[in-house]
Amino acid sequence: MTDVPSSPATPLLGVGVLVTRPRAQASELVETIVRKGGTAICFPVIDIVPRDEVEVTAAAAALPSADIAIFVSQNAVEHGLCHAAGAAKAAIGSATANAIRAAGETVNIDPGRGYDSESLLAEAALRDVSGKQVRIIRGGDGQQGSGRELLADTLRERGAIVNYLPVYERRLPAVSADQLLEVETAWRDGKINAITLMSVETLNNLATLLPEWCAEQLGSVALVTPAARVIKEALGHYPASRPALASGPQATAMVDAIIAIQKNTEIEH
Repeated sequence: MTDVPSSPATPLLGVGVLVTRPRAQASELVETIVRKGGTAICFPVIDIVPRDEVEVTAAAAALPSADIAIFVSQNAVEHGLCHAAGAAKAAIGSATANAIRAAGETVNIDPGRGYDSESLLAEAALRDVSGKQVRIIRGGDGQQGSGRELLADTLRERGAIVNYLPVYERRLPAVSADQLLEVETAWRDGKINAITLMSVETLNNLATLLPEWCAEQLGSVALVTPAARVIKEALGHYPASRPALASGPQATAMVDAIIAIQKNTEIEH
């Protein structure tokens, strides 16, 4: 961290944060970092690309009518809400639930608290699902991670018939030489003090895209995430790192975790 004095209103003064979320979804986090006095450097490591609508419509038509449609993300809502007509709608995370409501639809199954598969599975409406047709609306197959597989596997164990409907793809973005130079220059100048990571995929993509020198430094920069799986993965690759677990994926929760790291660092010094 930097030696620039902060204040109660700007606890992140002098702190640079590398924001890795897709650009279209990063604005709230960026604004919160800046409002707290920090500097946000956007370096998206995932591109969200809608699948061909004709293919998605055909895939949806080939599935049984859903009793329950589960949306795993805001992207799933944006690109797949029209394929859940007549189904009870379930959301993973408050942002996903809010996206459904913003589109004028009702969220029938919403943990209220919690933002992962485990939280949704704890809901009473998903405990007795024997014989129910469940449609999980998500990104492309093979890109979801263990949490999403846990969701389907558990529902099947409870007797549900589960089908996936991929409505978008998560791709490794193309990164320009200018972007890489900007990140490496900021990093070498001590202006990147924390990195936000929303998923294991984010961590892996970041390590792939960063300039070699920056990738070698990942273990020495504060890694902030709302996911325990990311903590485990980070420690596996960077045993000396000190990843921090945010209380949730919301911008305020992520920034609160960065502020806590900053305070701890100031105490240590």
